Amino acid sequence: MHSFATIIWRDVRQSYASGGTWLPVIFYLSAATLFPFAVGPDRALLLQTGGGILWIAALLATLLPLDRLIQPDLDNGVYDQMIVRGLSDETIAAARLVSHWLAFGPPLLLAAFLASGLMGLEGEAFGRLLASLAIATPALAGLAVMIAALTAGMKGAGALGGLLLVPLAIPLLIFGAGSLSAQGSSALLFLSAISLLLVAITPFVAGAALGAVRE
Repeated sequence: MHSFATIIWRDVRQSYASGGTWLPVIFYLSAATLFPFAVGPDRALLLQTGGGILWIAALLATLLPLDRLIQPDLDNGVYDQMIVRGLSDETIAAARLVSHWLAFGPPLLLAAFLASGLMGLEGEAFGRLLASLAIATPALAGLAVMIAALTAGMKGAGALGGLLLVPLAIPLLIFGAGSLSAQGSSALLFLSAISLLLVAITPFVAGAALGAVRE
């Protein structure tokens, strides 16, 4: 447990210190800022479409840290050292999932406060957006870790990762955007189930990929 916590603390500290945490936040806020300029100041239109746009921005922001999640530590032999110390690939992948969510999820949720204001979302609509993003960010972090591990060592891994992540995240986008309506309770339940499934399988899929790429 101590080694698990040490890996998480190391990864979170590196992510915040390197500035990698803030790139998705800057992208997210940029998208939220530009959208009202594109569609005009129509408040009704912003209320109707703003939640969906913020959801798409969250999905695209997930792509930005893909090439920094696994490859640098793989190149530096960090994972080999962890294996020598008795950690399994699945444990390493689980720690990477937790650390990536801590560096990605809470900052994105904080950015959603500002972005919602730019879109004019408030009250119940604002609450539904935050709830759906809070449920989905662990799944988005899990998808990112899995795809970063599966594409590690490949040429053009960043572009390939984007091509893989977007279609796999479509169910999250469908139910996340669907949960924004007043009748979105069922969509929120489906979103929770998908998020739980992705988080549960991430250590095993990413761990198997790490083991394969080290051999």
